[in-house]
Amino acid sequence: MKLHIASCILFLTILNSCGSRSAQRGSDVADSDSVNVERPQRVEMVRLPDTVYESASMVKYSIEVCDADTPGMLASLSDVYNGAPGVFTFRGGPMRQADFHGTVSGEPSDLEIDWTFRTQEDYSETSVGSWGGGTGWTGQPLYVEWPDSCLKRLRASGAVDAGFGGREIMVGSLFGSVYFIDFATGKASRKAIPVGNPIKGTVSLDPTLNGNLYVGQGVPGRRPFGALAIDLFSNEQIHFFAEDAKAQCRWGAYDSSPVRVGQFLFRPGENGGVYKLKAEPGSLKMHSVMRYTVAGTAPGIEASMAVYSNYGFTADNHGNILAINLDTMKPVWAYKLGDDTDATPVLAVEDGIPYLYVGCEIDLQDAGSAKFVKLNALNGKEVWRTMIEGKRMNIGKKHFDGGFYSSALLGSGDAEGLVFANCVKNTKGQNGAFVAMDRKTGNIVYETPLKYYAWSSPVGFLNEADRMFVVTGDCTGNMYIINAKDGKIITSKAIGNNFESRLW
Repeated sequence: MKLHIASCILFLTILNSCGSRSAQRGSDVADSDSVNVERPQRVEMVRLPDTVYESASMVKYSIEVCDADTPGMLASLSDVYNGAPGVFTFRGGPMRQADFHGTVSGEPSDLEIDWTFRTQEDYSETSVGSWGGGTGWTGQPLYVEWPDSCLKRLRASGAVDAGFGGREIMVGSLFGSVYFIDFATGKASRKAIPVGNPIKGTVSLDPTLNGNLYVGQGVPGRRPFGALAIDLFSNEQIHFFAEDAKAQCRWGAYDSSPVRVGQFLFRPGENGGVYKLKAEPGSLKMHSVMRYTVAGTAPGIEASMAVYSNYGFTADNHGNILAINLDTMKPVWAYKLGDDTDATPVLAVEDGIPYLYVGCEIDLQDAGSAKFVKLNALNGKEVWRTMIEGKRMNIGKKHFDGGFYSSALLGSGDAEGLVFANCVKNTKGQNGAFVAMDRKTGNIVYETPLKYYAWSSPVGFLNEADRMFVVTGDCTGNMYIINAKDGKIITSKAIGNNFESRLW
């Protein structure tokens, strides 16, 4: 049996699992809309206390309220992505679990390309090099099944082509445009929207289906440079937030994929700020911002924020993991992971307690160990840590960090007791491994060597017997199907040039 894939060359791969992936419905979609509905199990959220742990004292912060007329309390703790018809943000939702509900039949034995979509390319020099086209780290594509009410509005405004069937892929490109692809055909579903600068991170679609698409620029090829929002019903820019004059770090990129919680959108920046914006149809308004330093410097955030109840969890390039009360924007606890952490923390609720899984790179230490940890998300206490040796590799004027760029994948089915991540080692050239760890102890169960290191995060699929299979890609264009329980590579195939983007 073959797994079918569609590739967005240069760097994007989109997975279409064999079997079915049921669409889900947003809470504000009319009952008459013809969308296949799967009702995921909901976790009832309780507002977490406004407690500040001693560990948070390492964080020096200020909170600026820009809209004093709007209360900052989250109006709802419900997961607004739970029921949205598609994949609307990095790794699918606020817990960043990448549970995309894919299924396969039997044991997959091959990978097959269904279609290819090419972005434009631009090799103009910027202050940080030239970027070409395709997608980069973390550029995961989004997927939406527009309900009939939205599709009618899109067609009436001329935003999409007349023959578009409603299943759409959205992806930001290093070329500096957002591309829109008809899932069924691989052809453009609407004109690409230029945003002025290369996009490295994952764009984010508002899960309430209000039409807002949130985009962060990643490379300052030109000014202005910052973050923006696009109204997809009109294909027009509705908001732009340029470089923050009050930011303590002067790098104004936004690689983090924003997340919607209640009435607010949360957008961490690489300038040392975490921004809270009031999101409404066709509108985005700044509510408040928390700017912080640790040990006198302002770290930048490339990782996407994970959210549980009213707590948000971020990781920064100085290795700080922070819990933030999203009602007040005050830090709750802090944990020192020890090196640059760009991987997004992943949440899992186990025996009623939320835990975080996240690993760091080997960057600031040059050579040493990448730390992967499990933390109690309520108080920041370490449950276990696993150390994997590696190093940063310097080639000419460029450096290639070791460790974890990959966000974790939680095991399920026959591999439920495991957690997985790709790790860059650089110990034998630019090598890497797919690593499985025991979720209770942190012990390494196996390491599966890959042909080359991998930055992208793996995804998982179950078959009818609850066997889990993992699909992942490396940085020379190889894709792998791996048996999750024992790490055996079932098949590998050279498909593209470089897979940095997250898969779904």
